[in-house]
Amino acid sequence: MKTLTVLDLLDLDLKEHNALELKCLAGRKGLIREITVPELNRPGLPLNGFYENFAEQRIQLIGRGEYAFLQKLYKEKKTETIEKLFTFTYPCCVFSHNLKPDKAFLEIAEKTNTPVLITSLSSSEISVRLMRQLSNYFAPQQTVHGVLVEVAGSGVLIQGDSGVGKSETALELIERGHRLVADDAVVIKCVEGNNLIGSGTNKVIGHHMEIRGLGIINISHIFGVGAIRDEKRIDFAVQLEEWDSNQSYDRIGSSEISIDILGVKVPYLKIPVKPGRNIPIIIETAALNERLKQKGQYSAREFNKNIIQWLESENARKIYLENNNKQDLR
Repeated sequence: MKTLTVLDLLDLDLKEHNALELKCLAGRKGLIREITVPELNRPGLPLNGFYENFAEQRIQLIGRGEYAFLQKLYKEKKTETIEKLFTFTYPCCVFSHNLKPDKAFLEIAEKTNTPVLITSLSSSEISVRLMRQLSNYFAPQQTVHGVLVEVAGSGVLIQGDSGVGKSETALELIERGHRLVADDAVVIKCVEGNNLIGSGTNKVIGHHMEIRGLGIINISHIFGVGAIRDEKRIDFAVQLEEWDSNQSYDRIGSSEISIDILGVKVPYLKIPVKPGRNIPIIIETAALNERLKQKGQYSAREFNKNIIQWLESENARKIYLENNNKQDLR
């Protein structure tokens, strides 16, 4: 199982609305404790003495309510339930609202090597940010060979055999104003059960492309920072393959084909490549068409419907004319 230590959590380089603003007050020797689940626990019931089914594998979050109850217990010198809290090896304890725990609380935390963290964020805000980061970290993921490009707002995963022209296609799309997310290797994470988020494997070498005959190029340096982005949701996948005259390719597009990525169905297009075909334009059009589908407009289905209506009207007119001719002959 994938693990994350409390020290790793403190070292996460998060900015702005993702920042956790965590500081360690005590129990630094326990920073190597592992976080194994992307969930939090509010220890209100345990502090009242009810420890059945205590979620000790989770981060313990103490907000204003729990903090006020802790103060009451210390004032009344009823610290048995607090001491019992430290007999469990939960990853760490987080105090929100910059609430500083009692000195006795910090002393027992030091003795048991239990990390005690503090943040200026509110309980609700730190909960949202922690859950977001933990969910992303523990999300199922896989690395696939291909290129991920944002085209007209849609995340397009371009795959195909080596040398078929994936990077060259992506380069043309970038030149047309679209954005590169990752080239050659794409890390895909399944977030919230049904969202596939793609990114590069490494921030240092990210947003570089290998173009045969040209070498490695830096997209952000050549086209500007507006031509790149760090991650993007994958909306559909494209498979590029050499044109095979023995194969029959979809010419209408009325059937919906999808592939399974980490248990999520993703719309899938197979595009044959041969001289004279402008693949970037085709992918750009496919991206726009997918956006129309998301709005409930299916061009191929509407085309089929119109053809059927036209054929039915033509047949009805023929039958009407034939009946009129028969009556005239009488």
